[in-house]
Amino acid sequence: MERPSLEINLPDTHEEGKLYVVDSLNNLNKLNVCPDGSQYVLDEEENSGGTGENTAGSNVRNQCLFFVTFILTLIVSLALVSFVIFLIIQTRNKMDQITSRLISEKKNIEELKKMNNMILKHLNQSGIKE
Repeated sequence: MERPSLEINLPDTHEEGKLYVVDSLNNLNKLNVCPDGSQYVLDEEENSGGTGENTAGSNVRNQCLFFVTFILTLIVSLALVSFVIFLIIQTRNKMDQITSRLISEKKNIEELKKMNNMILKHLNQSGIKE
């Protein structure tokens, strides 16, 4: 895809006409270089006459939008971190319950082994053989 040449032979014009042509070439260059979303910025410049009348209001609006987005991002991040901490605490409680069950089962198994050994000793002493 070839780009059209931006070099234009300009005839001698008044100073104001030269500025207008240079400004138009800059806008054309921005359209070729910038992504599609930049058209909004160029339209806004054209509507304000390129004098910067609307720049202050636009700047304040952009800052306000940035801060609202930033605060919403912080709130969502805080909610996610809180949820993760809640899950960690719940998992820890479940692990503690499982550990206590395993310990009690281990004790029960050891008691059963002792009883089995006692039964085998009693059977061996009474003279009953397998």
